[in-house]
Amino acid sequence: MANLKKRLETNVAGNFFVDATCINCDTCRQLAPRTFTESGAYSAVIHQPEGDAELHQAYQALLACPVGSIGTEQSDKPRLQRAMKSFPLHLDGEVYYAGFNSEKSFGGNSYFVRHPDGNWLIDSPRYVGALIDAFEKMGGIRTIFLTHEDDVADSARYAKHFGATRIIHRADAAAAPEAEWIVEGEEPIPVSESFQLIPVPGHTEGSMALLYDRRFLFSGDHLWWERDLKALGTPEYLVWDEMRLLNSIEKLLGHRFEWVLPGHGDRVHLTADEMTMHLEQLLERRRAIR
Repeated sequence: MANLKKRLETNVAGNFFVDATCINCDTCRQLAPRTFTESGAYSAVIHQPEGDAELHQAYQALLACPVGSIGTEQSDKPRLQRAMKSFPLHLDGEVYYAGFNSEKSFGGNSYFVRHPDGNWLIDSPRYVGALIDAFEKMGGIRTIFLTHEDDVADSARYAKHFGATRIIHRADAAAAPEAEWIVEGEEPIPVSESFQLIPVPGHTEGSMALLYDRRFLFSGDHLWWERDLKALGTPEYLVWDEMRLLNSIEKLLGHRFEWVLPGHGDRVHLTADEMTMHLEQLLERRRAIR
């Protein structure tokens, strides 16, 4: 729970606030961009939410915050309950953002795909009752895809509860040594007509992306949308191998998709042609820097 005594001075006056335990993971800014902003090494409330939509988003951000750094001077319990029931948050088709981000993955996002052949969880949120109940009502979890070693979080607990198969690359398998499916090599692997595993080494040696329905790319920490630049971005620090990272970006040019759904950074929905254009521009920028 956020501590009012630790309220940051960068917050505007009003009910919602961020305290000094914030890890600046960007979760709140993604969910409620009008309310929260980045201020130095922390997030802060730049605008007190007004109206039903903004208040709903602010309470969603409060719940999703991985370290409980968002608080209110006076809580609206009915709104808080509605926000809790909104997770997993529908994005498009049968794809959902799980919410309840985990501190174990530095606040990384995780996603849920509802599919008639078995549902998928991509990376792991916190292990919380509200999500467990929601996943059970939606048919459970058959497969847990782990994009890389940093975002494993509570995947073992979800796997045990639902009897799910975990997928991770051999190079990152130390983070989930009991995973049921260890991926080898760097070639794309078709799992079914709907799902394809794409190794994208660079950020870590075992980083992978998951392509679903030729529309949705779950990219882990390999690729994201830079909201200020309005362009695709990729890691510049904490990179295992820069050249392999560039090769992995180029590899994605061979796939068509409309959504980038990352662990960190903004998600984005574009046309497939626009996505290709942004990938090419990203590759040009990174090669020029190198």
